[in-house]
Amino acid sequence: MTQSPAILLIDDNAIQAATRQTILRRAGYFVIAALSPQRTLEQFQHSEFSEEIGLVITDHIMPGMNGSVFVTRLRETHPDLPVLVISGLEEAETEYSGLNIVFRLKPLLPDNLLASVHSLLPVNATPLENDPDSSVSDLSSDLEISDPSPS
Repeated sequence: MTQSPAILLIDDNAIQAATRQTILRRAGYFVIAALSPQRTLEQFQHSEFSEEIGLVITDHIMPGMNGSVFVTRLRETHPDLPVLVISGLEEAETEYSGLNIVFRLKPLLPDNLLASVHSLLPVNATPLENDPDSSVSDLSSDLEISDPSPS
């Protein structure tokens, strides 16, 4: 088995991004968090990610560019990259028609997030070694966001 490729998590809400990042990391996944869909597209265009991206998780409503515009532009260069869209708006799903995404409604419980991620990553990929003492439900440790945009 091979190690899972990185998960790219895009959400302008730092608290939600940090919470999802912590859930995924505690499950053993390598996660890169980003706050800006525009900057993320630039990073894809210039191959600036240090790890292979195997899955993109994005919010729908973000300032400057919503999730459907982001995914449409991402599909121009990465037509087969798995994408999970998380939104509180059920009607937003229609905006992703034909974009080959998986759509989930908020609130997305940790177990449902992990099940969605597991179903979208390659079958032979496995998470990094888990710390058996850490719990997905224990989110009391430091949460961090890596904002890839220049300072």
